[in-house]
Amino acid sequence: MLPHNELTKWVEKMAKLCKPDHVYWVDGSNQENESFFNELVSQHKALKLNPKKKPGSYAFFSDPSDVARVEERTFIASVLKEDAGPTNNWRDPVELKETMLKHFEGCMRGRTMYVIPFMMGPFGSPLSKIGIQLTDSLYVVTNMRIMTRVGTKVLEDLKQGKSFIPCLHSVGYPLTVGMEDVEWPSAPIEHKFISHFPEDKMIWSYGSGYGGNALLGKKCLALRIATVIAREEHWMAEHMLILKLTNPEGKVKYITGAFPSACGKTNLSMLVPTLPGWKVETIGDDIAWLWIKEDGKLYAINPEAGFFGVAKGTSYKSNPNAMKAIQKNTIFTNVAITDDNDVWWEDIDGEVPEHLMDWEKKDWYKGQNTPAAHPNSRFTVAASQSPVIAPEWENPEGVPISAILVGGRRPNTIPLVHESMGWNHGVFMGSMMGSEITAAAISNKIGMVRRDPFAMLPFIGYHVGDYLQHWLDMGRISNYALLPRFFYVNWFKKDENGNFMWPGFGENSRILKWIFERCDETVPAELTPIGYVPKIETLDLEGLDLPRETMEKLLEVDENLWRQETKSIASFYETIGDKLPHVLKNELIKLKQRLKYNEDEPTKASMHPLNES
Repeated sequence: MLPHNELTKWVEKMAKLCKPDHVYWVDGSNQENESFFNELVSQHKALKLNPKKKPGSYAFFSDPSDVARVEERTFIASVLKEDAGPTNNWRDPVELKETMLKHFEGCMRGRTMYVIPFMMGPFGSPLSKIGIQLTDSLYVVTNMRIMTRVGTKVLEDLKQGKSFIPCLHSVGYPLTVGMEDVEWPSAPIEHKFISHFPEDKMIWSYGSGYGGNALLGKKCLALRIATVIAREEHWMAEHMLILKLTNPEGKVKYITGAFPSACGKTNLSMLVPTLPGWKVETIGDDIAWLWIKEDGKLYAINPEAGFFGVAKGTSYKSNPNAMKAIQKNTIFTNVAITDDNDVWWEDIDGEVPEHLMDWEKKDWYKGQNTPAAHPNSRFTVAASQSPVIAPEWENPEGVPISAILVGGRRPNTIPLVHESMGWNHGVFMGSMMGSEITAAAISNKIGMVRRDPFAMLPFIGYHVGDYLQHWLDMGRISNYALLPRFFYVNWFKKDENGNFMWPGFGENSRILKWIFERCDETVPAELTPIGYVPKIETLDLEGLDLPRETMEKLLEVDENLWRQETKSIASFYETIGDKLPHVLKNELIKLKQRLKYNEDEPTKASMHPLNES
């Protein structure tokens, strides 16, 4: 336990190391926040947007070398290398600290060290955690204020004897006497370090001012360090959306979903259903913390207070609720700017302007080949501004989860939706999920599946095999019948011409309805070797102009393709090594058996939905 005076000692120690000109304790007030933006605008580090178009909003433009998370410079510094596992970049913690201390020495000269007290999760929740981030970046301060709960109330909680997670961050660009600052200070790639110390429950980040590298409450704390804490405390930190689904009769279910990037995760969390009477509200769009209560059910909170969404591709067609949320009090990063000082990016609504200022602050003209907005351009907006934020999104007791969705981009093999045969089989489904590689930059791997268990591959703070075992162990805490059902969805199946067969977006509500009804056991499903698949007649397709032949292809379980799939899964499992849970090995063996002997009468041992052995 670290009492309040320990915080003061730590801040003083870090200030002595980093040597800032000033130390400022952030209180989180509106007045303070306005003064920060005024300072950023006066220093030409932020652009105030048109108050008639985007009141209270600002645009930032990063250095071209600092535009995304840098996985190759992200480290898990566990004491033992084997604890980091094959999916993490491991560094010896003693050596890494020595290296980083040299970089941190005097790194904040000429700058202010801002002390950000922040809470992950609603105040009063049994899972919520306090972090203290030290940073020399006002961009980070203003973003953290949106993404987390920042201010003096956090310090009041800390005074009650609670512990905190120390997070030290610097852009790595000290200012000597007479030296002018740059618009986006950062360090060269080889000097960037985003380091996690699992045993110390500590985060050190140096050299990057961008996104998850610098907003240390997000992926660093809420996932990488939180996964370690969650395993020790018997809960789960997951890369999942949480949505509230209400049927026309007013009955509610809460659903989580794990999807890799570019799979429509944020869009699903803010879905506008096409089915009359159905309603989707948002609890969270990116991260879920889950625990099993005394009633045996799984509950979830969203540890974040805002959305850090990809701007590019967001539109009223793809995500109208996100577009409504970002109309005011929003921070935009690396978007393009119109001549009337509004924001623009590719695939946004309306005509392409004749002229823009692109994300590198250069003139851009219609028809130009180079993108105006960076592909990883972002918006940061408070969750409370979402028109579909659920009233209970900040309930400290969380919401009960009925279904867990997993999925990825697969042009074939995986049907539109199928349900697991039980918890262990559901964990198996989550362990083998992934997306097919299509990028030309890695053309030698096109067609291969990049496996990404529960969309957590870059975010597990320890060995991936131990992580999958933790999922299995969580199931044993409760009665399996009380736990959520697993569903694998694939919105991205293609026909022989390479066209998407399923319309997606709001039409996904039709699949959510089937999932809702499966959780209530009010609709039947066909048992196949891979799990339960809908019968076409049980899906609500009224008003959807989709041929029956297309629906049959969407729901098809091609056993030849699945036999190939088992080989691919086995190859991935080999990379996990000796820590791959035996239960998952057995699930793969049982799948192979079901595919081989699918013509025979299936045995209860291999097919029963509650068989968890």
